[in-house]
Amino acid sequence: MKHFARRTAAISVVAALALIVPACSSDEPDTTATSTEQGAFPRTIEHFRGSTEIPSQPKRVVALDNSFTDATLLLESPLVGYVDYREPGLPDYLGSTRDEFAADAISVGTVGAVSLEKIAALQPDLIISAEVRDGKNYEQLSAIAPTVFTQTTGPTWKANIRLVGEALGKEDLAEQKIGEYEARAASVGSAVNKAANNPVISVVRFAGEPTARLYRTTSFSGIVLEDAGLARPSNQGPDPADPGNIMMKISPELINEADADVIFVSTWQDPEGKSAEAAKPFLTSPLWQTLRGRTVDVDDSEWMSPVSIQGAHLILDDLADTFGVDKSSS
Repeated sequence: MKHFARRTAAISVVAALALIVPACSSDEPDTTATSTEQGAFPRTIEHFRGSTEIPSQPKRVVALDNSFTDATLLLESPLVGYVDYREPGLPDYLGSTRDEFAADAISVGTVGAVSLEKIAALQPDLIISAEVRDGKNYEQLSAIAPTVFTQTTGPTWKANIRLVGEALGKEDLAEQKIGEYEARAASVGSAVNKAANNPVISVVRFAGEPTARLYRTTSFSGIVLEDAGLARPSNQGPDPADPGNIMMKISPELINEADADVIFVSTWQDPEGKSAEAAKPFLTSPLWQTLRGRTVDVDDSEWMSPVSIQGAHLILDDLADTFGVDKSSS
């Protein structure tokens, strides 16, 4: 794939983009990479929007979803561009990897609303995004640099990490990081089950709506709890009518649907305070006081936003703290 060697003014970039025919599409979308020798380049990656040839191991990655930002840093690869989600900048939970692999990285916009000019100016050698985020920009992004798309984010986070690993030539590292997380999840979950006699765990979120959300086993937090081997209420299992549905919404009158031995409560901290206000009818209801389970407030920016290995480890930290077991850090 050919892309610009240098970019100057933003206006000329946009004009040039319109003249370049994308070179990495096919008729058979997939989300798995072709079999290739570990770390060998050039390589062709099969993904949701087709095939993309990556000529050499990427050294300047632009990630257009926070989950891909996390995956790039997890796989110890240089990040030059990212998108802001909720708060500007790279989140604190990424720790020292921000300095080590993203010291000069800049924001190229917000999730789903990126600046093609800023991306082009960074001269990336790999762009990673998803159809649900930037489907409308795929051709323009492909004209800038080799571009790899997943179909979506969220519940597919492990498969997405593996695809990023293929694109970066770090398949083994991706498997190692996933394996370390899964081993830790099993260890923490086993300790929790032993200490608390196999507790049933509920996850409730207030997100600025007149309803509360009960997160299913198909959600990010639900997958982490499942990896830990922790039981869930029957109504927070997969939706039989829509397997892709990750939540059930309830009114204040149905708050008993959230009951369990332990109820983790997450509240979106929006700047206007709408979530806290929307939560009041639930939290002040006499029915809330009838819940038999212990309620535990958790950080929404850790349980709901990351959708990554880093975020999964934060959930495991909270589980260990809540039940007073060893964190089993890997």
